[in-house]
Amino acid sequence: MFRFEHTWALWGLLILPIMVLLFFLVKQWRKKARKRFAEHHLFQQLMPDYSHFRYRLKFTFYLVAFLFLLIGIANPQIGSKLEEIKREGIDLIVAIDVSNSMKAEDLSPNRLERAKRAMLQLLEELKSDRLGIVVFAGQAYTQLPVTTDYSAAKLFLNTIDTDIVPTQGTAIGAAIDLATESFDFESGGNKALIVVTDGENHEDNAVAAARLANEKGIRVYTIGMGTPTGAPIPTSGRGGRKSFRQDQNGNTVISSLNEEMLREIAYAGEGAYIRATNANAGFEQILDELSGLEKSEFESQVYTDYEDRFQFFIAAAVCFLLASILFNERKSKIVEQYNLFEE
Repeated sequence: MFRFEHTWALWGLLILPIMVLLFFLVKQWRKKARKRFAEHHLFQQLMPDYSHFRYRLKFTFYLVAFLFLLIGIANPQIGSKLEEIKREGIDLIVAIDVSNSMKAEDLSPNRLERAKRAMLQLLEELKSDRLGIVVFAGQAYTQLPVTTDYSAAKLFLNTIDTDIVPTQGTAIGAAIDLATESFDFESGGNKALIVVTDGENHEDNAVAAARLANEKGIRVYTIGMGTPTGAPIPTSGRGGRKSFRQDQNGNTVISSLNEEMLREIAYAGEGAYIRATNANAGFEQILDELSGLEKSEFESQVYTDYEDRFQFFIAAAVCFLLASILFNERKSKIVEQYNLFEE
């Protein structure tokens, strides 16, 4: 098992492209300054030892040193001791709608991204519950089996987009059926399903699927992504320019939140319906209700001890930093003695 102890340090990686941009800007400024100072052939006569290659290489050393320093501060760790421990919690599956309508921007930045950000917050709140992820559009697929590995859940969550399901549509019933099959009923305890969608169901009887899931002991909750007034669905136009999806008559398609459908699904599943907003996606209210349910006991393999690996990256950073400091931008006299291109 691999992890970073201080993930906040990885945000510093965003500085790397800024450093590269500044390097090229300074390089262009120096080039213009040299032209103002002297012509190219005259500059070479005045400074025959100056090397553009060594100047770029020196900056590369700085860049690599900074990269290794950030990784060292983040402290990569490798799990060294795997143990089986007993936990108590519920089984929870989140079914996320990835149909094209989830790209509508009546929630910021859009419905799908708002749902994913809320899911990340949910993962921070979970303690010992088991979590699974199902994605659906015209068909439903298991994105993550029920697990306690929240780190894996975050990785899988980042890959979710509208293009991961080949068939478009909105088959909420298929998602509920697949989630029902994914639960481990032998472990006992309470089980819950949260369906995150705009409610535009076009494929099946989602209410009947929720009722069947509830008969098997699963509570079905729904979170409505969007607004009743709706919003157009963005799509890429010619030349990559932003446009909106249109129907056969050339009219802009407006995707609206179907609250009535989502209320019926939640009612059939003995759960609750919550409309998401930019401030609150509704996961916290559902978690508060689920916290009062009976929890099952299960065994889980987890790493209880980790070995630090920061020292290797810090050592590499120091080496590259020293190399950049000691490295001279002037051409080496030794290299000049063995100039293979001179007759």
